[in-house]
Amino acid sequence: MNPEQVLLVRASWPVIAMSADILTERFYAHLFAIDDSAAQLFASVDMTLQRTRLAQTLAVVVHSIDDLDRLLPALAALGRRHAGYGVRDRHFDSVGDALLWALGDVLGEAFTAECRDAWAQAYAMAASVMRRALVTRPAAAEAAS
Repeated sequence: MNPEQVLLVRASWPVIAMSADILTERFYAHLFAIDDSAAQLFASVDMTLQRTRLAQTLAVVVHSIDDLDRLLPALAALGRRHAGYGVRDRHFDSVGDALLWALGDVLGEAFTAECRDAWAQAYAMAASVMRRALVTRPAAAEAAS
């Protein structure tokens, strides 16, 4: 991400944070509408707690986006945990689509093409780290056996 994209993500965050409940509700509703396999992963999950966790994770990404030494290990750990939940690589595409849709829904006209691109880059960075951790987790578990 370039510095302008970091600024756009951070500048949009206060509005998103104030609407975190709406954002996370719409995110999950849209995700479940576009990806049945993702919906199945949440069948027995406390969705109130899950929405809170999503908002907290987004806050960490926003506040640490220019401190990769802090952010990347946290994202890798999150990716490893997601492997245990049954998340597959393909889920990251529908999650990204749902996130950008929900951000656009919450931000409205403030979700300009530039703002969307900045959030897409932030998500792509986070997802790439999590995807790598997701893929390497089973191999590491097999090696330990």
